[in-house]
Amino acid sequence: MCGIVGYVGAQSALDVVIAGLKRLEYRGYDSAGVAVVADGELASTKKAGKLVNLEKQLVSHPLPPGSTGLGHTRWATHGGPTDANAHPHLDNTGRVAVVHNGIIENFAVLRAELADRGHRLDSETDTEVTAHLLAEEYAAAGDLAEAMRRVCRRLEGAFTLVAVHADVPDVVVGARRNSPLVVGVGEGENFLASDVAAFIAHTRSAIELGQDQVVELRRDGVTVTGFDGSPAEVRAYHVDWDASAAEKGGYDYFMLKEIAEQPKAVADTLLGRIDASGSLTLDEVRIPASVLREVDKVVIVACGTAYHAGLIAKLAIEHWTRIPCETELASEFRYRDPILDQRTLVVAISQSGETMDTLMALRHAREQGAKVLAICNTNGSTIPRESDAVLYTHAGPEVAVASTKAFLTQLVACYLVALYLGQVRGTKWGDEVGAVVRELSDIAGAVDAVLETMEPVRALARSLADKNTVLFLGRHVGYPVALEGALKLKELAYMHAEGFAAGELKHGPIALIEKDLPVVVVVPSPRGRSVLHDKIVSNIQEIRARGARTIVIAEEGDQAVVPYADHLVRIPATPTLLQPLVATVPLQVFACELATARGNEVDQPRNLAKSVTVE
Repeated sequence: MCGIVGYVGAQSALDVVIAGLKRLEYRGYDSAGVAVVADGELASTKKAGKLVNLEKQLVSHPLPPGSTGLGHTRWATHGGPTDANAHPHLDNTGRVAVVHNGIIENFAVLRAELADRGHRLDSETDTEVTAHLLAEEYAAAGDLAEAMRRVCRRLEGAFTLVAVHADVPDVVVGARRNSPLVVGVGEGENFLASDVAAFIAHTRSAIELGQDQVVELRRDGVTVTGFDGSPAEVRAYHVDWDASAAEKGGYDYFMLKEIAEQPKAVADTLLGRIDASGSLTLDEVRIPASVLREVDKVVIVACGTAYHAGLIAKLAIEHWTRIPCETELASEFRYRDPILDQRTLVVAISQSGETMDTLMALRHAREQGAKVLAICNTNGSTIPRESDAVLYTHAGPEVAVASTKAFLTQLVACYLVALYLGQVRGTKWGDEVGAVVRELSDIAGAVDAVLETMEPVRALARSLADKNTVLFLGRHVGYPVALEGALKLKELAYMHAEGFAAGELKHGPIALIEKDLPVVVVVPSPRGRSVLHDKIVSNIQEIRARGARTIVIAEEGDQAVVPYADHLVRIPATPTLLQPLVATVPLQVFACELATARGNEVDQPRNLAKSVTVE
């Protein structure tokens, strides 16, 4: 989940690397560091804290100019966020610099071996051993890429490594196993990064790196091999967004920009999904219809916000296809010995496509013979590459750590998968599928309408800045929305927040209700599932009678909730299963504004990183 940038070319390496790290700081911001090769020497500096601390140090202690370099912004795993533990790490001669993302599981054994051979290691990290090993192997092989291959064959765990050596000033090498690394291909220059955002200002031509591959970058070319040295096949692709898409665009925070982008993101995810005959067509789904017709169970694996999307997807899949569906936390999935076979379809949801828990879950599923369909926002990432099929969302870059537009587009993609399964299995007629897709198309306008009415929600959030706890209640599709609302508040406002199924209130959680406790209630439509609506109105009455401060999210025209709502947030009327697409938006705005009122960092909340690439 750390941010990595490597560069070789004609520009100032330091300028390119620092600019790239700024775009990747969402991946980790415990410390940062850079190294450049200049005049046959290696110069490096690093600093604990956010990237701005490193920038200040570079002003007071500038590095010499060079056109080859690397940089890193860290999310701490081994060792605390200190200057000593920051990357890059150097060998004892100071001629090798290495940055690393992931966890090297056998580092303790390697560290002991190095100590026995007289090496002095100065940090608490697992990374530093690789710099020392690389120096030894380079001395033996005389080739930096071969040295990296030799080192990688000794490492266990998940890792991305990028390194430079003062002896070869025109070379940057990288390696990946179970951790993201992508090549940017320019003219007379080339780039390495953990995300294309780092080099998008310079080139939109990229190369996917596969599992267990080493890449050597020079100004005039890129060479990719396996860890065994054999030539590797790679896939080049074009990034379909530009640098401006990753800028704040006048907003104070990326999260605010990304909330505002949701109507377009929803519309883009739906674009081109219906063919000339009116049938739903998912071009990226390469699993034959004959195989999908034989599926007798669907299992959704995901983490965090994506898991909440999966909970909603379960309801849609079972309703529209009549196939049993389970939604599982990816981090728990393979450890409970799940029952999977060739007739199981596993849906893996991940914004980044690099979520390690989800990646391990899909690998386990494929080992059991299941087919895997990925829902992902990041073209060329590991999870789509290792799946049998993929449905890409088209949210564009999401920089804020707390997910917003990725969540809504994941929901849209889940609905599309459910409808597609219904179509190929014959449980939904073509006109029925078309009708739901048209309803989905109308959602973009409904989200836009919600965004135009959010000032009272912002004012309410500011008034609650001194509270310590907020509870969230929902039923049916509203329950995952409640979970998502609570998660956003925990992530951003650092408050105790819990989401409950409203029917469970009387089975214990009602003991938490006390005078003036804010409780957010997501109310189902009175149309259709009116029994659920009546029951949740009763829940609102129960908590209000015990002194709670009720914040009610209800669709326009629902008058039954009015007498019991201390604060009423209206959302457009939508079909029941699609309500989360509009009901979630006020909770995103609420969390963002409350965090701001409490003086918190919205885009980079403490202890978190955007992509969790370690287990």
